[in-house]
Amino acid sequence: MNLRDRAVLFVAEGFGSGRLKPGPGTWGTFVGLAWHALLVGLLPPWAWAAAVVVTTFLAVPVCAKAEKLLGQEDPGSVVLDEIVAVPWCFAGAVLFHVAPLAQFPWVLWAAVFVGFRFFDIVKPPPIRQLQDFPNGWGVVVDDVAAAIATAVVVSLVSLIG
Repeated sequence: MNLRDRAVLFVAEGFGSGRLKPGPGTWGTFVGLAWHALLVGLLPPWAWAAAVVVTTFLAVPVCAKAEKLLGQEDPGSVVLDEIVAVPWCFAGAVLFHVAPLAQFPWVLWAAVFVGFRFFDIVKPPPIRQLQDFPNGWGVVVDDVAAAIATAVVVSLVSLIG
């Protein structure tokens, strides 16, 4: 494996977090939370949104290449999809200020973590069907859908609470 392929795998495997056990997706989610913290700490909302969208699209070819290198569809060690999806969970809070939970940041972060892991693991319809998309799209899009479902639930709970 050449240096470029190793670099692709290093990024796709979440800078090593995808090799941690148990539950590499959970470790990737923690990296995704750190990624969101970095973005939201440095960027205004419009730039946060642009960075989230751009990194999501950039993750698709990286995940596709990792699938080929590892010879598997959606390998468990590939967690870049979790990393780029997690910021989507915070869309309501960042873009629309729908988050009275934000007065209690640890509650918001915990709710996002639990909600995202739930939707990412259970993959209720139609999230599960999105995995069938080819060329890295299925790897990334199902996680983004899980994140959007999390954002909706967290935002609704915030509005009710």
